[in-house]
Formats: sequence, C-alpha cells, structure tokens
Amino acid sequence: MPERTQSDSRALLGRLRDTMAGETAGQARLDKITHLIATSMESEVCSIYLFRDEDTLELCATEGLNKDAVHQTRMKMGEGLVGRVAKRKHVINTANAPQARGFRYMPETGEEIYSSFVGVPIQRLGDTLGVLVVQSKVAREFVTDEIYALEVVAMVLAEMAELGAFVGDGAAMTARHSQPVLLRGTVAQDGVAEGHIWLHEPRVVVSNLVADDPEVEAQRLSEAVDKLRLSVDQMLTMSGGDKDQQEVIQTYRMFANSKSWMSRMQADIVQGLSAEAAVEKEQSLARSRIGQSSDSYMRERLSDLDDLSNRLLRILTGQGSDTGAEMPADPILVARNIGPAELLEYGRSLRGIILEQGSVGSHAAIVARALAIPLIVHAARITNDALNGDHVMVDGEQGIVHLRPAENVASAFRDKIAMQAAAQERYSSIRDKPAETKCGAVIGMHMNAGLMADLPSLVNSGAEGVGLFRTELQFLVRNQMPRRSELSGLYKRVLDAANGKRVVFRTLDIGSDKVLPYMKPNDEPNPALGWRAIRVGLDKPGIMRMQLQALMRAADGGPLTIMFPFVAQFEEYRAARAEIDKTLVREARLGHKLPSSIEVGAMLETPSLAFAPEKFFEEVDFLSIGGNDLKQFFFAADRENERVRRRYDTLNVSFLTFIEGIVKRCEATSTPLSFCGEDAGRPVEALCLAAIGLRSMSMRPASIGPVKSVLRRANLDDVYDVINTARECGEMSVRGAVMDYLRKNY
Repeated sequence: MPERTQSDSRALLGRLRDTMAGETAGQARLDKITHLIATSMESEVCSIYLFRDEDTLELCATEGLNKDAVHQTRMKMGEGLVGRVAKRKHVINTANAPQARGFRYMPETGEEIYSSFVGVPIQRLGDTLGVLVVQSKVAREFVTDEIYALEVVAMVLAEMAELGAFVGDGAAMTARHSQPVLLRGTVAQDGVAEGHIWLHEPRVVVSNLVADDPEVEAQRLSEAVDKLRLSVDQMLTMSGGDKDQQEVIQTYRMFANSKSWMSRMQADIVQGLSAEAAVEKEQSLARSRIGQSSDSYMRERLSDLDDLSNRLLRILTGQGSDTGAEMPADPILVARNIGPAELLEYGRSLRGIILEQGSVGSHAAIVARALAIPLIVHAARITNDALNGDHVMVDGEQGIVHLRPAENVASAFRDKIAMQAAAQERYSSIRDKPAETKCGAVIGMHMNAGLMADLPSLVNSGAEGVGLFRTELQFLVRNQMPRRSELSGLYKRVLDAANGKRVVFRTLDIGSDKVLPYMKPNDEPNPALGWRAIRVGLDKPGIMRMQLQALMRAADGGPLTIMFPFVAQFEEYRAARAEIDKTLVREARLGHKLPSSIEVGAMLETPSLAFAPEKFFEEVDFLSIGGNDLKQFFFAADRENERVRRRYDTLNVSFLTFIEGIVKRCEATSTPLSFCGEDAGRPVEALCLAAIGLRSMSMRPASIGPVKSVLRRANLDDVYDVINTARECGEMSVRGAVMDYLRKNY
C-alpha cells in the first residue's frame, strides 16, 4: 500500500464530517463510514463493532464482510481478536490473523479469505465503546502511520457515538445515555434514595471534531495552553504555604509544560482534528494506558492529567462550570470526588451522592454520615455514563446504582422505599419508649453526630443523648486552623441544643484518612496504623489544649464529657488526662467558669487496650468500643480494601468472644461501656452485642428505630443461648444460627 500522507488523513476526516452532516439514519451513516475507511485505506474490509451491553460486542456495519452477518455476529469481551482489542484497550496488528493468539473464526462473516488484521479500540475518556477493524487479503502488518490514522478515526467515531450519530434499531445502536445502567460500588453511608442526576462538574461537550485549517487549530491550541500555564502559575502563587496543595499544582505545571503532550496534540491537529478533539484524544489514550495500572501513584497522576485536560477544554470551548442548568428538586450528586467543604455547601438539599472515587473513611463520607445522605463510592464510570437530569435510584444498602432504570426496576425500588417509610412510621410509635427487652434489660440508645444540623435528630429519633460528637469536621472543612472562640461557640450551641442530654465530645481524630488541609502531610506506608488521633494530640499538645479550653468554656459551668480517640495503652490515657488537669488549672487561673463535673473516657479501637492493666479500667470514667477500627485491626483487614473488608463478619465467633471479654473486664471494675460504630446500627448485630452484655450503643439517628424495635421484642437470654450453642458447635459465625432463631420467633 502507498505511504499515507497527512493530506490523506485530513481528506478522510473531511469526508467523515460530510457524512455526519447528511440527513441519514444511523445505520446508513455507519455503512457509508465503513466504505469511506476501506476505500481510503485501500483495504478490502472495514468493520465497526459496538457494545450492545457491557460484555457483548456486535458487528454493526461492514464493507467487505457478508452483509447478512451485520447485527447477527456477536462476541463476548475478550473473545476472538476483536474481543481482545476491546478488553485490552490496545491495538492488535497481525499479518496472519487465523494464526494469531485468540483468533476465533466466525463462518457467517466470510472473513476466512482475509489474512491481515488490525483492530483499534473505539474509546472515549477511557471508556471503550467498540472496535474499528480493517482487513485485507494481502498478508502484511499495517504500518505505524496507518495505525495512527485509524486511531484518529476511532476517536472521531467515539465522539460521534457520544453525540448520538449512530442511533438505530437494536441494542448496540441505542442512543448513548439512554439505556438503563446498573453500577456496583461500595456503601459509605447507607440509605435509599430516588432522584435525578446533578453533575458536580458538568462534562465538556466537543461538537467540532474535524478542522479544515491545521494552522488555525494549532494556533488556538497554543494560545489555550499559554492561558492554562498562566492559570496554573497563578494557582501556585495563591496556594501560600500549603505544601500539599503546592505538590498537586506542581504536578499540573509539569503536565502543562510537557513538550511530549503538546507535540502529540499538535500531531493530531496535523492529521485533521480540531484542537478540542486533539485534547480529548490524548486524554482518552492516557486514561486507557494509565487507568489499567496497578500503581496508585500513576492513577493519582491520571486524575491530575484529567483535571488539567478538562481545564484546557473549558478554555478552548468557553464552557464554564456554570452551564445555566437548573438543579433538580431531588438532586443525586455525581462527581469523581468531592471535598467536605464543597459537600457542606450543598447541605441537606441532596437526596444522595455517587462518587467514582472516594473511600469509606473519606472526608466526604464523614460529612454524608453527618447529613444522613446515602453515599456510594467506587462507582466506576458514573461520571461518563450519567447526564444532568437522568433518573437514578441509589441503593445505599447493597451498594447499587440504578441509572435510567427500567420501569419494573423502578417499581420494585419504590416498593422498597415505601416499605422502609412504613417501617419508620411504626418506629415513631416507640420513639419515646425505652429499648427494654423481654427479659428486662434496658439498652441505652444514643446517636452519632458531627454537625449542628444533626442535633434536631436527638428529639426526632428518640436518642437519649449523643454518644459520639465528632469534633474533626470543623477542622477538616477549613483552610486554616479554627480559632478557640469559634470552637467554643460551636460546642456551646451543641450543648444548648442537646437540652441537658449527655453529649460525648471526641477530641480531634485526625490522621489516617482524615488529613487537615493546613497541616503538613506525613508520607506513611500505612496511615491507619500511623501518626493519628491521640498520638497527634500528645505530640502537638498546643492543639489539644486549645480544643480542651474551648470545650471547658462551652460547658459554661455545666457538666462536660470528653473522650480521647485511638488510645492504645494506659500511658496515653494518663498523659491525655494530665492535659485536662493542666487545662483546668489554667482556666481557673484565667478566671473562666469550670465545668461542674468532667467525665473523661477513651475509645477502645485497638486490641491492645482490651488487655490494659486493671488500674486503667478503674481510672477511666467510661469506655466506648470503636467498632469500625477495632474490627479492622482484630482481623488485620483494611476496611478501605474491598478485597478483604467484607470477608470478615462482625458476628464471627472469635470477634464476639473478644468483645465479650471486654464486657466482663468492664463489669468487674464497674466501668461504663458502650459500642459505637456501623454495627451498632444494624439490628441483628446490635441484638448479639446486647446479648453478650453491652448495655449502651451509639449509632446514626435513622438506625435507632429499627434497632430498638428488634431489642424490645427480644429475650437476650435466648439469643445468648443461640450464640453459645453455635460456639460450642464450632461455627465460624453465629449469624446463621441467630437468623434462624429470628425467623422462627419473630
């Protein structure tokens, strides 16, 4: 085949644009495009395969193969050479296709007479939409220039598909963003919600894919990149002394000044793409290459490059983040990721949140829990699949997102919501009644909180007090350390809103997954086991003293309850308690009112504290088991790691036995003990915890009704017998036995 020239590529793209402009149906467009490509490439065959579902490719158009095979030939992801191109997101180029690894003969296509094969993925922003294939009888490998030209064409085809150019009959030619999509993610805050999509960062729409004048487009790109570099320099200047922020912006600057990035986009323009299309092409290729990497550092850099590319596209298109679209009345927020301050700006207006990234312990998850908004993280492709206004249903119990659900799915989901609403109505009838079991045990029901907005739930949920008030949120949502007077004012408003009910203030729990934006980050191999919580407080006593002063002044002469997080040994508790004593002396010297009484407790989140000397249990005023952390350390299973976090059950015999040991130690020293964590809010888990002796629990407000309802109908002696029988039988978990008991007796 003669060597391809740049003018050949531009001519092909020009003919593709003309085909797009014609008023023809989607199938006719595809047929014309395959003919144009085959003619231009001087090959006998050009075929386009598109996905009909997430795992099945379908032959949608061909020049050269048997026409009867169109919409009949299908293959699974990874099946045959075409399926391998789609799965690997890489070009396959071979001179002898039948002998190539993975080849699968499709007799209905008549392809057996064609030897050479090149397959190029049709992808947009890392999302593979199909495969473009060129074949010929002559046994040869296609040269680099030919493959590059096909990659450019494939990029244009992807954008055409995104814009709805190939809509026709059949699943594979259904309009993009019109089909139902089911996505699975990770539950970061449970609950169910129905609403309509609101994109935190609206997508940039590129409609001019092909350009006639490469020089003009190159100039547009150059000017836009200059503006981008200037804006990045300004960001760096405005970042002040924030080292973490500066590191991110320096990465932006590195990409913005990359000569190879610029030269690749310029080469795309020479081939006939517009400046915008060239940016998107390189963004898609980067997503494809880096997105499959197991290196977390590389994936983070991909996020930086994505953000930079989007900034450049907004400069080129003039499309800002404010598109003029009106937020729906029932918004479900969709974002790649989001910070706590941004999420708080939305507030309780949101029905739900879906993040492509994020984590169970992220700042966003903390805020979502405080606002009681269902949150799903790790929802892959959601920012690609969703459009503003799309109907969506969020199942924050199963970790499932139903995007544009079919009517039967929507109907079943609404039944689930209605059943939960009816259950909540039933729970309201026992709101003011104690959680007293049939055997006479009374379990204290407390709520977790972290914002002033949580406090009305004290009355609405029937909570007896706040078992955990997370104080770190006020630190996380700011760009600088809050003042003592600000904290004191907030804590006083919390105590006033509690109206005499007990509020347990947990001191600053930062580190691990909660890094303050204005503190120098510590590069630790395992932050969850590193410099965090009480360790930070003892090493930075100025911060601890400031917070203790704010709490004492907020008490205004009334009672005060303080709890230190992540205490691993007796010495840490004693050192923290000594700081309280010093602060009391200082406050008295300054003439401030002292609290009428102070309870000082600790969170038991490490197995080591369960084996502390008896003197510790005698000295501490109360203990609260931090179930989330304790469970991950007990099983050595990172709760942020999806491969292992669901492998270990809270009702595992060894874990329950361990907790029962803590209960007995506290009973021996009359030390008040509570359980705080996600499991306290799950009725079956809460029932088992009560059966082994826990008499106080703290959970999210919405969980109090379901847990109280189960406890009021239970005989803990019977449940304990079921647990013991399962233990004696050598069961790994008591869940099955307890569930059988509940089914027979409820």
